[in-house]
Amino acid sequence: MNVERKSEAVKRKHLAPAAAILATGALVLSACGEAPEDSAAGDGGGDNSDYKACIVSDQGGWDDKSFNESAKAGLDMAVEELGIDHATAESSADADFGPNVDNMVSQGCNITLGVGFLLEGAIHDAAEANTDLHFGLVDATFTDDDSNTVELDNGKPIIFNTAEAAYLAGYLAAGMSESGTVATFGGIQIPSVTIFMDGFVDGVAKYNEDNGDEEVKVLGWDKEAQSGSFSGDFENQSQGQALTEQFISQDADIIMPVAGPVGLGAASAASADGDTSIVWVDQDGYESTEYGDIILTTVQKEIATAVKDTIAQDVEGNFSSEPYVGTLENGGVDLAPYHDFEDEVPEELDAKVQELKEQIISGDIVVESPSTP
Repeated sequence: MNVERKSEAVKRKHLAPAAAILATGALVLSACGEAPEDSAAGDGGGDNSDYKACIVSDQGGWDDKSFNESAKAGLDMAVEELGIDHATAESSADADFGPNVDNMVSQGCNITLGVGFLLEGAIHDAAEANTDLHFGLVDATFTDDDSNTVELDNGKPIIFNTAEAAYLAGYLAAGMSESGTVATFGGIQIPSVTIFMDGFVDGVAKYNEDNGDEEVKVLGWDKEAQSGSFSGDFENQSQGQALTEQFISQDADIIMPVAGPVGLGAASAASADGDTSIVWVDQDGYESTEYGDIILTTVQKEIATAVKDTIAQDVEGNFSSEPYVGTLENGGVDLAPYHDFEDEVPEELDAKVQELKEQIISGDIVVESPSTP
């Protein structure tokens, strides 16, 4: 499988349907990946210094306040608790993925994890070329050139059914909206992004169904058509700001960006407006960003724990290629606390959100998305 060819195919497949890719000025990042960071073993509870776990970021980098940072935290936890060696490589562009993964392989990493859908090609190729080593892929499954899911004996997908938690966020947002309009947008139109948006839209629809006298609108995503608003990448915060200002001008007062660091641009615009709140994604934005006072909640993925556990299983000789799927039931996804909004969310609305959570866990409600893992 050719990484460059696959990367271009992914872009053609997933970027073409995007209905609203803005062309405002870019926040330019470095054009090449940073040299991999190599470190000695931690001081954890085991003597596993001969084991090396490695991880490669996507273009958002380790300080994205989102999924890359969460995955890196999982590696750090494994180093601390298991006493293993490790190395990291931060990518700044698609062209860095292959070389960064190859560098990890050349260092003899026992397991190499790629963070994000866009790393699939590089991790897939490395796994097929190095069957004696183990690999992990955060937020995506392995696929063939026709996008059919395939299994690799030495590759483990680490994926999350975020539609379930996003459904709760959509219901909450609809109940908290004063304007009757909420919005969502993504970074790039890929399954690990649109699955959030699908769940969010369905949660709003459920609120409208339960409250017949109200009709909350969702801007930015048409689930049926699978089309909507995207910034075009996970880096350009000015794109997130511009999209959010556009939504605010259309009366949206709660917005969910699913775009990594681009979401910081959305939060900046919401903060400047003064009457707009944000639903963050991946890791609790109240804790990880400076915009906690406007973050209603976060659709969380427990990426750090999943990464740490995957490494621990491999250290123990129990590697499995069976996908890890985070759900509400196993705690792999959830809603973060309301934090500063705790006293503003009506008790009856919170009670309904908790009831819906239990109904999803029990199977009484099934949240569906074309991107459900």
